[in-house]
Amino acid sequence: MRVLVVYCHPVPESYCAAIRDTAVEVLTRRGWDVRLLDLYAENFDPVMSCEERRFYNDRAPEDPALKPHFDLLMWAEAILFIYPTWWYGLPAMLKGWFDRVWATDIAFKLPAGKGRITSLMRHVTKVGVITTCGAPTWWSVVVGQPGRKTILRGMRALCATRCKTFFLAHYLMDSSTPKSRTAFLGKVRARLERF
Repeated sequence: MRVLVVYCHPVPESYCAAIRDTAVEVLTRRGWDVRLLDLYAENFDPVMSCEERRFYNDRAPEDPALKPHFDLLMWAEAILFIYPTWWYGLPAMLKGWFDRVWATDIAFKLPAGKGRITSLMRHVTKVGVITTCGAPTWWSVVVGQPGRKTILRGMRALCATRCKTFFLAHYLMDSSTPKSRTAFLGKVRARLERF
């Protein structure tokens, strides 16, 4: 299976990097074809330009820097997102990646009149999220888990009809211990063995 790992964290030695490395190791060992997209390492520009927005409903963006991202999205049969949850949602870099890359004529087609959006992502049959979150589980639920919903409801709706999903979070990250972080990496390994 072809899996795109979309990684989003600005600090190279972060705990999210350990999660990323664990995920890539497990998926590679399982024989999957893994491509890693590190948004910060490649200095991805998450800001949609005025010109891009003007033509957003009509055609895919023409920025040549986006073509490799479009190609990866079309290549992937599975997508794994690894990122920190900040202010209960996605980092701005990742949100900007969705805004610019999951675009018209790439991820979907808009209807000519009233009607439904047509998905162009039916080849994606698995979507996973692994994140860290400073808040406790109960508080994340109270605020509605916007990051989780964006990916597993909104973006997943453009994928295959029976797309399998999972969400795994290390809550209370700000007060985590070496023991809790090691245990969570064990959960990451176990979950990806079943992905």
